[in-house]
Amino acid sequence: MRDDLQRRIETLAQWLYESHHLVVFTGAGISTESGLPDFRGPDGLWTRQDKGLPPKPMNTPWELVEPNVGHRAIVDLQTLGKLKYLISQNVDNLHLKSGIQPDLLAELHGNIAKLRCTRCGKTTDRSTGQASCLCGGKLVGSVVDFGQSLPGKDLVLSFEHSRECDLFVVVGSSLVVTPAADMPAEALHAGAKLVIINKGDTPFDPYAHLRFHEKIGDVLPRAVKRLKKLMGLFE
Repeated sequence: MRDDLQRRIETLAQWLYESHHLVVFTGAGISTESGLPDFRGPDGLWTRQDKGLPPKPMNTPWELVEPNVGHRAIVDLQTLGKLKYLISQNVDNLHLKSGIQPDLLAELHGNIAKLRCTRCGKTTDRSTGQASCLCGGKLVGSVVDFGQSLPGKDLVLSFEHSRECDLFVVVGSSLVVTPAADMPAEALHAGAKLVIINKGDTPFDPYAHLRFHEKIGDVLPRAVKRLKKLMGLFE
């Protein structure tokens, strides 16, 4: 099994090396190694809710949670010039905290650390304490609740990059919440390779060109390390 994992990591590294338009798509699973709960895992938020249980208490407040090796591996892809776009379903602010450039990131479900203007749609840090935007619009929490529309610009750019990519890597998502979960289908339709790194099953597993059920921290950093060697960058 270990040899098989190494073979798949080598394949992922080679695909990353060859890719000209890489899109990474993250869900709650990437943040579990930082101590945050996922949604559909055995102890996930929605799993517990379905059982009539409250969310599992967190040991660390949200704002003190730090990015993990999975987040940092994606930042490495950005630094190497490989990451074209990062689409995230997460609201935990860990991608921005890890060093992802805001213009490369779509936070489809908002961000607990950001406020959004109801008039122009721009976001600002909650820590500023502002009540209104420079345009005069009201600032409200940016996290998208069920039934609310996703941020238009982020959604459009996410679909555009999904259609243009040659490699679409899913990291820690069950791929069941739409319209975000429609994006792998767009990538496949455009001819991209699909890689899924997620412990639980997804509806796209039969279509994945490469599948990892292992922990993200055991896969993505190793693939990026191998990528650096392929690029002639030795650590």
